[in-house]
Amino acid sequence: MENFDQLELEKFTKLADQWWDPNGKFKPLHLINPLRTSYIEDKVDIKNLEILDIGCGGGILAELLSQKGANVTAIDLADGPLNVAKIRQKKSKLDINYRKISTTDMVKEKKTFDLITCLEMLEHVPDPSQVIKECAQLCKPGGHLFFSTINRNLKSFIFAILGAEYILNILPQGTHEFEKLIKPSEMKDYIDQASLVFEEIKGMSYLPFLDIVRLTDDPSVNYIIHATKK
Repeated sequence: MENFDQLELEKFTKLADQWWDPNGKFKPLHLINPLRTSYIEDKVDIKNLEILDIGCGGGILAELLSQKGANVTAIDLADGPLNVAKIRQKKSKLDINYRKISTTDMVKEKKTFDLITCLEMLEHVPDPSQVIKECAQLCKPGGHLFFSTINRNLKSFIFAILGAEYILNILPQGTHEFEKLIKPSEMKDYIDQASLVFEEIKGMSYLPFLDIVRLTDDPSVNYIIHATKK
């Protein structure tokens, strides 16, 4: 059984034309993208590495990783954002391999990567633990993996859903469903089950009125995890 939610794919396809508007519905992603990329670069020199970006959407992260010298394969199952990424690529001329394929089917190809990114995607699939296991299979021994998602608690509901989507309108309404959010303890279990090594967790804060994003030691709302495959 494929590990995706068709309604989630349709949701992001409808928003496809907004992916590259830095002041539009995906403004928080544009703001946080350099921060996440810098965090990855602090952990590993990405130049010339083979990187797989899972759930690439319109290619915001894939493009920046490619600009910094990585060899990027970027995958998604939503047609709209993926088409936007390919159109954008015609202008950027970056050598990014965009593909419509699942991690399940990628595993069957038996290709592995030096580094895996799966950011803001796990909260949109039926079984995030399966994705993490497949990420482990797609990662070379000694490789690095980065996962980011949203915590599930009252604070995250207030800030990430109620505040961001319904009060401030800085994200499209319905972007996140509370019951699909993932606690760090659950992520740690998924990582352990995939025989990966949990390295670090960092919180990510966003101050919308000041357009300030930063890493913190508080993972109570948004957070990013670094793991490795020994």
